[in-house]
Amino acid sequence: MSVREEAPLSAEQVDEVIERFPGRTGDVLRILETLQEMHPLKYLPEATLKYVAERKGLALSNVFSVVTFYSFFNLNPQGRHTIMVCRGTACHTRGSKLLLDGLMSESGGSANGDDASSSFTTPDHELTVRTVACFGQCALAPVVSVDEDIHGHMSDLKLKRMVRGIVKREAKDDNS
Repeated sequence: MSVREEAPLSAEQVDEVIERFPGRTGDVLRILETLQEMHPLKYLPEATLKYVAERKGLALSNVFSVVTFYSFFNLNPQGRHTIMVCRGTACHTRGSKLLLDGLMSESGGSANGDDASSSFTTPDHELTVRTVACFGQCALAPVVSVDEDIHGHMSDLKLKRMVRGIVKREAKDDNS
């Protein structure tokens, strides 16, 4: 796996997105959502937030409050692939914490934010691991999602194989 280069969005790219949403209700939310999706590491750098605030005539604190209110916004670089581990009661009692610990240990992840057990990204930015309160699939516990595909009755071994498969596919794609 190779470390992806961080290519920040240019002022022209940000301006183009801002121009798509001229003064409509909720435009800042849509602007930020679009910019995050455009960023190669799927997050909103501080420089981007400052630029949007300036261009929209808003206080940076207002823009920051939008980003911190909605959980789908990221203030830290994310991985190419996202694994979400359910931490609901059924999944917890059936070993989801062990899945999370195994992923961190296997991948060399470093914590994002204050709670090291809830989110981390691998140093090469290939994987981001997050927790979710509940998928609503308790009969399949423990449940994980890999790039939005839900997998039930997950074991540490099955999950490690799945992650290794992603890594091998990425390495093959990068060498092609």
